[in-house]
Amino acid sequence: MEKFAILKEEKNEFQCTVANILFFKGVGLHTGREASVVIRPAKADTGITFVRRDLKPNVIIKANPGSICSTTLRTSIGSAKALPYACISTVEHLMSALWGAGIDNAVIEIDGDEIPAMDGSARVFYEAFYESGIKELSANRKYIEILKPVVITRAPAGGGGDGSGVSIAVYPADDFEVSYAMDFNHPLVRSGSFDMKIDGFNFHKEISKARTFGFLKDVEHLKKSGLALGGSLDNALVLNETSVLNKEGLRYKDEFIRHKVLDLIGDIYLSGYRIKGRVSAKKTGHDMNSKLVKKIWGHVENDKEDVFTRREKETPRPLIVKITVPVQFA
Repeated sequence: MEKFAILKEEKNEFQCTVANILFFKGVGLHTGREASVVIRPAKADTGITFVRRDLKPNVIIKANPGSICSTTLRTSIGSAKALPYACISTVEHLMSALWGAGIDNAVIEIDGDEIPAMDGSARVFYEAFYESGIKELSANRKYIEILKPVVITRAPAGGGGDGSGVSIAVYPADDFEVSYAMDFNHPLVRSGSFDMKIDGFNFHKEISKARTFGFLKDVEHLKKSGLALGGSLDNALVLNETSVLNKEGLRYKDEFIRHKVLDLIGDIYLSGYRIKGRVSAKKTGHDMNSKLVKKIWGHVENDKEDVFTRREKETPRPLIVKITVPVQFA
């Protein structure tokens, strides 16, 4: 089988976990229900594990692509043995903060079915991790190393419409890089691009503070659909036809696209490992992000017996997957 990605140990880096127990409490962005979260240290090579402790018996959900159960305007994960009632929604902001803080292993207990929105970004989680402390473990950190391009495109339903040009891909690179292009029909959002090598040092300054956003004209429809029930100016950027309603204004001049990158990082971290590769995304949301993660994960799972294989030297040929589905942004 052709190798597109492998799991590889980094000899000069060690896995990390939280040094102390952390507590969070808040309202879910979509459910509107209050939930509390406890994050505990975990042993090396156990990864990120979620626990629905409000259910009896408690339901354990591993943070990996096989657990993804919904990508409608957020990423939800659940246990295949306990679906559909045991999902945990909106995990992407917390997963992004875990990635940014370099946390490989943790147990996340939640009393509820949605991670609290906090301020709508990853900042609260990220800063709490560093203030509480991060513990280095004795095991080497493992990375997913991209050997050959993996490309996923979304063809518009019916062969036309505004679904054209939606794509996500990952290419070989020595570090983790993200290139993102977006396009919204709004005078403040419009089209734009972002391109950066991202690591734990610049994640806090450049990415973590970017808040989720929504349009005032969509609020009524979303709430009728059971979404955005907890959304407010305290946990989201809200835009009318011409301006941002939040008195604080924007934290970055391109906060909208930076939040899309924040979401992308959180979704990709559901691969279970950090990735060495360049991710290039165009107008994607949680659905396309998750499809890429599942494709990468499939290659890694099939190749774990060769985790020390060196990168192939021949000129790579892209793996291209075409999907025909309606366009949906998260």
